[in-house]
Amino acid sequence: MEAEIIKIGYYTAHEPSYMRTARSQKRTGNILMEKIGIIDLGSNSARLVIVEMFGDGHFMVVDELKESVRLGQDMDRDGFLKPQRVAETIKTLKMFRRLADASGVERIIAVATAAVRRAKNQRSFLDEIQATCGIRVSVLSEEEEATLVYRGVINSMEVPRGIILEIGGGSTKIIYYNRRCIINYANLPFGAVTLTDLFKDDGLKPEEQTDRIEQFFTEQFKKIDWLTEVEPDTQMIGVGGSFRNLYKINRIIRKYPLNIVHNYQFTVEDFDAVYEMVRVLDVEKRKRIRGLSPARADIMPAALAIIKAFTSYLNVESFTVGGCGLREGIMFNEALPITVERPISDVLSYSLSTLVRYYGCDEKHVEHVVHLSIQLFKQLRVLHKFPRIYLKVLKIAASLHDCGTRIRYYSNPLHARYMILSSGIYGATHKEIVLAAFVAGCHKKEELSPQEWARFKDIVTDEDLDVVKKLGVLLRIAECLDRSGLGMVTGINCDVLGDSVIMKTELAGDATLEISQAMEAGGEFKRNFKKNLEIL
Repeated sequence: MEAEIIKIGYYTAHEPSYMRTARSQKRTGNILMEKIGIIDLGSNSARLVIVEMFGDGHFMVVDELKESVRLGQDMDRDGFLKPQRVAETIKTLKMFRRLADASGVERIIAVATAAVRRAKNQRSFLDEIQATCGIRVSVLSEEEEATLVYRGVINSMEVPRGIILEIGGGSTKIIYYNRRCIINYANLPFGAVTLTDLFKDDGLKPEEQTDRIEQFFTEQFKKIDWLTEVEPDTQMIGVGGSFRNLYKINRIIRKYPLNIVHNYQFTVEDFDAVYEMVRVLDVEKRKRIRGLSPARADIMPAALAIIKAFTSYLNVESFTVGGCGLREGIMFNEALPITVERPISDVLSYSLSTLVRYYGCDEKHVEHVVHLSIQLFKQLRVLHKFPRIYLKVLKIAASLHDCGTRIRYYSNPLHARYMILSSGIYGATHKEIVLAAFVAGCHKKEELSPQEWARFKDIVTDEDLDVVKKLGVLLRIAECLDRSGLGMVTGINCDVLGDSVIMKTELAGDATLEISQAMEAGGEFKRNFKKNLEIL
């Protein structure tokens, strides 16, 4: 990938060709602030995402707009983008431009993928966009596209070894990585739109068409030699609109309580049930399936057939749906240019830091509460006996325990629970997010609602309730020990003596307020740990 050196903030990195645009950034203190628009012009749809770069390597999506343009439809006949599709795309991009301008977007990064990459009339199409919309579109090479998809995944998921299947309208990408490095990738010039066109046959039943696509794609997989070298326990990650729609359908079927697509775990058994339901229906009946976008109803069977062929070929038993891909890859590169060279080392901490900034929490207070919570967890392990994985849950809850004040100070823990359940935290499983939300939701005097807990019975167990209550007490004590936000309690040393726990505080000043507040948790501590609490 052609590159040049850039410097932003503390980071030095190689800048990909699609990033070489004029930068008009506002500076607040030592932090660069900017609002950018990212346009992804695919073979099936066009999407504008508006992103707030709020400094120090962090960003947040604040708006998006998507239109189905079907740019790649009917291209297989002669390799040309059709006039009707071009006109529809130009109309859509003008609309994107108006929204971007109205939103105060300072810079637009526009990229195109498979359909435009293969089009014989590519140059005239891009020139028309430039002339009529004032948008310069960069056409990604197969390598650039695969790399950006990988970066979107690796910087948002804690999966050290994975194989990514990304299904677009005009191509399908397979990316194999291990130890956070790409090992191999393949780009097949067939996607959900092109396959639907290719296997359109009025004489065949819908399920017979998908059978043909399965057979066709299995033959394509056989041509990729390195697929046979993929380790058996490699995690499959599905990326793209078809996987997101698949999640929405299955969520409704399962009555799954958490509305977060990122990191959703799919068993092949559940996938097969959805596949068999969808592929036997005609288009009009598919449009009535809850969770399936009507604009995707005609091409969904082809996409599902690709997934079926892939899971069968690799003997996959389950896969994870990733909510981040090409567009997020661009976002990470823009916000944190070092990700062009290497991935984020601690995905969870980066994600939590982003949310703390976005929700306007007191960063020093949050950092101190996390520090004290971890000390309490480690020093009281002899009592709670929880494995280290629950330390991750406590870290999430401690980092976001105050975010509910963005809604209202009163009932802050309940608001925090809702916000954690809705935040889509990177680097955390759905179970960890749910547990952390309830820990944050009961870390003060609020009682844990049995009705609310019961809603998540498919994600958590009855045994997890004990975990939530005990971690909630630890978080409450940790927060109280920084009640003034001045860091007066710098450390804690716990001794378990008989029927009591003695917490000896290390102080940097008068901590009367902090200790008196923490002692109010004594009754709750005794109920959960069966020990008296003393804080010195």
